[in-house]
Amino acid sequence: MARGSRYKLAFRRRREGKTDYRARLKLISLEKSRMVVRITNNHTIVQIIAVAQDGDETLVSAHSKEIQKMGWLGNGKNTSAAYLTGFLCGKKALEAGIDEAVLDIGLKSSIKGARMYAALKGAVDAGLFVPHNDSILPADERIRGEHVAAYAESLSDEEVKERFSQYIKNGLFPKDLPDHFEAIKQKIEEGS
Repeated sequence: MARGSRYKLAFRRRREGKTDYRARLKLISLEKSRMVVRITNNHTIVQIIAVAQDGDETLVSAHSKEIQKMGWLGNGKNTSAAYLTGFLCGKKALEAGIDEAVLDIGLKSSIKGARMYAALKGAVDAGLFVPHNDSILPADERIRGEHVAAYAESLSDEEVKERFSQYIKNGLFPKDLPDHFEAIKQKIEEGS
């Protein structure tokens, strides 16, 4: 370990790679709610968080398990699920009287068309105002899963069963993914 009078130990959460305090300070100084997008190994979580004196306060939260309860048969962390989770969070935020937020991606790298931007697009499509540049958002065809359906069409029946076994096990055929996506989006729209 380094020694000397000028050595300064970094905060624990920074050492663990969990918090970028400079970025957090900039977001907090805006005095707006933050839209936090986190994608785990199996799920997508979108939250609207406000800074409070005693720590962060979660105002609205949406989890990909909620869209699965609504009938979503796909994975909880893919681009379509991220969009639907963001859309659900946006609808909940509007119901709670929150109409504006700032995107907080944490320590994730900003990659054009990433799943966190699909969640952002979902929240924006729901009516939540989140400042962004449209060039970072994934294409609508990708969000609906049309690329998956097209790829499944190019495969033989046996290859489809092998490569999309989890979809088929859940009762969703890959070619039906765009229609299934639209049905769940409509269900979220009607539920709010």
